[in-house]
Amino acid sequence: MSPEPYLGDVAHTPVRHHILSVLVENKAGVLARIAGLFARRGFNIYSLAVAPAEGHARFSRVTIVVDAESAPLEQIMGQLDKLVNVVAITDLAPSDAVERELLLATIKTNVANRTPLLDTLGDAGAAIIDVDPGAVTVMLAGTPGACDALEKALEGFAEVELHRTGRVALPRLGRAAKA
Repeated sequence: MSPEPYLGDVAHTPVRHHILSVLVENKAGVLARIAGLFARRGFNIYSLAVAPAEGHARFSRVTIVVDAESAPLEQIMGQLDKLVNVVAITDLAPSDAVERELLLATIKTNVANRTPLLDTLGDAGAAIIDVDPGAVTVMLAGTPGACDALEKALEGFAEVELHRTGRVALPRLGRAAKA
C-alpha cells in the first residue's frame, strides 16, 4: 500500500500545493530568473529543488512546490513558460506523483536517551549515518509526511541541527501528467 501524498498543514488550515516539474537549460542565472518571477508576482514557493536532468549536462530539472492559494496554477505556468530558458513544464497532481524529501538531523546523545532515540528512529525507518561519543547524525528519505512525523518525534531530544531538503517528485507509473 503506497502512502498518501502530503497536502500540508499550516495553523490547522489545510494548504493545497501544486508540484511543478520544470525542465530548464543549465545556464547561469536561470534559477535567479525563476525565483525573481515568483517574487515579482507574489507567488509563494513552498519548496524548491534543482539537479541535473536525466544525465544531461545541458538541462536541469527544477521541482517547485507552490502554494495554490498564492496564484492560479495557469497564471504560474504561463509566467514560467515565458522565460527563455524554460524547455518544458509539467504539473504533477499530488495523487499522480511520487514525492520524497530528505531529512538530516544531528542529535545529542547520552546513556539516558540512547534507547528511546533508537526506538524513535526505528519506528520512522530512519538511519544513523554518523556517530560521535556525544551525538548522532540521522537520515530519513521519505514522504513529506514521514519527515514531518520524524521531525515532531525528535522534538523531545536535544537537537544540534536539523535540515530538510525540498521535495522531488515524479509521475506515478501508468499515470499521465498534464504538460
